[in-house]
Amino acid sequence: MSDAGAAPAVVPAGARGARWRTLARIAREQPLGAFGALVLLVMVVVAIGAPVFAPFDPTQGDAASLNSAPNARNWLGTDAFGRDNLSRLIYGARISLMVGLGASLLGVVVGAALGIVSTYRGGWVDTITQRVMDALLAFPMLLLALAMAAVLGPSLPNVIVALAVPIAPRAARIARSSVLVLKATTFIEAARATGCSDLRIIVRHILPNTFAPLLVIATAYLGLAIVQEAALDYLGAGIQEPDSSWGLMMSGSATALALTAPWIVIFPGLAICLTVLASNLLGDAIRDLLDPKLRGK
Repeated sequence: MSDAGAAPAVVPAGARGARWRTLARIAREQPLGAFGALVLLVMVVVAIGAPVFAPFDPTQGDAASLNSAPNARNWLGTDAFGRDNLSRLIYGARISLMVGLGASLLGVVVGAALGIVSTYRGGWVDTITQRVMDALLAFPMLLLALAMAAVLGPSLPNVIVALAVPIAPRAARIARSSVLVLKATTFIEAARATGCSDLRIIVRHILPNTFAPLLVIATAYLGLAIVQEAALDYLGAGIQEPDSSWGLMMSGSATALALTAPWIVIFPGLAICLTVLASNLLGDAIRDLLDPKLRGK
């Protein structure tokens, strides 16, 4: 019989201190990666707390202050409709980060699943799957994403799917290269000899050993997906008004006013550049930490 008065399990203070010391050591070894992680964390916090941080309604315009330069009231100026650029930038972080995270995770998960299963099974399954991947890889990423967005229609879920489709075959190739090496290893042969099912071998033995390279490319494609989403917005196939995203802020009339009101395009452009830089720095740091050859240097 369980003791109703038993105290809940408490993490020892020494264990918590060890975790913080480990994080501090990693930050010292990978300062650029720590900077990238901090930037992404701040952006996620700002995006989640957009109603708190945004000073104005991002959809509400002011006819008296169209294309206003940065001032004490509108720190980043206003756009052609009198909307506060800072508020739109903060709310735009929600959609841009959601698209980047959603597209990179969906593309890597689907691509990794196809690559692992087809390579492990081999035969006609692998042949057909890889030829489909070859066909998708023949298209430039933006062109394929634009075609998918045009077919699916302009909405947030459809943009995520459209951007995930070009990522999937690239993730499948990374997973395939790892599985080809793992299939010939002794522990996989031992697992087969002991009667383990294919599903158990994939989940318990192959997937954990392919996690590191997939995590690295997921962080790399995070920034790329945000850039591609901005390109789709610029071409009119991405997020639509009245929603706000960094790419949408740089499209339409903003490009025509770039010379007379440069603050309209400079600040969302800087936000995209900073996010891409942070994701790349984080990806490089994760690669260095997970690669035993680089870790030993």
